[in-house]
Amino acid sequence: MQIFRSLQYPNFRLHIIGQAISLMGTWMQRVAISWLVYKLTDSVFWLGFVSFISLLPSLVLSPFIGSFVDKHKKYKLVFITQIGLMIQAGILTLLVYLKMETVLWLSILGFAQGVINAFDVLGRQSLMVHLVDNRKDLPNAIALNSSIFNAARMVGPAIGGILLSTYGEMMCFSSNFLSFIPVLITLWMMNVTESTASLSKGSNWQGLVEGFYYLKRSPHIFSLIIVMTFSSLLVIPYTSLLPAVAKEMFNGDAGTFSWFESAAGLGAMIGAINMARLKSGTNMRYQVMGAALLMGAALFLLGHSSVLVLALLYTAIVSFAMMMQNSSINTYIQTHAMPIYRARAISYYVMAFQGVFPIGSLLIGALASYFGLRSVLYFMGGAGVLIALSYYLYLRLHIHKRLFKF
Repeated sequence: MQIFRSLQYPNFRLHIIGQAISLMGTWMQRVAISWLVYKLTDSVFWLGFVSFISLLPSLVLSPFIGSFVDKHKKYKLVFITQIGLMIQAGILTLLVYLKMETVLWLSILGFAQGVINAFDVLGRQSLMVHLVDNRKDLPNAIALNSSIFNAARMVGPAIGGILLSTYGEMMCFSSNFLSFIPVLITLWMMNVTESTASLSKGSNWQGLVEGFYYLKRSPHIFSLIIVMTFSSLLVIPYTSLLPAVAKEMFNGDAGTFSWFESAAGLGAMIGAINMARLKSGTNMRYQVMGAALLMGAALFLLGHSSVLVLALLYTAIVSFAMMMQNSSINTYIQTHAMPIYRARAISYYVMAFQGVFPIGSLLIGALASYFGLRSVLYFMGGAGVLIALSYYLYLRLHIHKRLFKF
């Protein structure tokens, strides 16, 4: 089938198998850590703090790491980061087994995981182009990779919840630790060829500066990173409001919240599958614009909704559009960035997505507590529409300038 065409490449097939198993373990661990932190502290603040500190490295370190990744073989780097993440999961399991778990230790291990993940994400994203022999199939590979992520996001927490309630936190942590064994096996079975000619030279600082100037010389990529930044700051943090939407807008409980989470996961899954169905040559920039517009409109409708079924539908549409936007930006950068600058370009994308998101969550949470939930949903919807219109004007101006030159 065309939708699975990138699975014909052995390296990518092995990558997908390893990722599927690893991500299941990762989501189990996330569920268990959230529960453990809340059980230890009975504090929403500490719950948010541990989550924030694990994402902080993506904001602070991503551009520096992008320069580092561009100078090194991606396959070897990913192998090392998987070992590092396995060690982190093992230490976490041991602490719980010895009953030495504290918020301090969970924060330290969360930060360590964030640092290793920052290297791993950039390494994996940059490695993707070497796993698919035909560059035309790269968008399909990226979309299938996103599908695996969202499938794990839907199934992993469900399995983690069962293990957590039946056997306790240590079972989730040990399952994540063991999930890295098949990941390392699949990586070992790969036969990846990377040209040393495509690796950048010079110091990390010099590479960082060169990467920034490359983006300045590449407005087609830089503009997409700006779109990603404002979306992560003002639109994508809607996910942090879903518990409040379930409770305040629909007088729901934890079960109601789980419906919203499932709707968001389902929408993202459909978006990833839709990306995998796209034909080669699809204009990703117009796809980004359309997705941003749809995301904003659906958020506005969610704020206006008073019927639970419709609210769940709008939530699914927002997640669908978010997946389409983010995957389109990722695909465009991977297929258009020069190989020598690819990791650095992706690092700015990761910083704009994962790094800005926790800041956006704090901002949106503060606005919601001051102005009210529905007002902030209207604001976020308007921001999404404004981002789409601004990018449309930019594209029209860019096309006009190009035509004017001729």
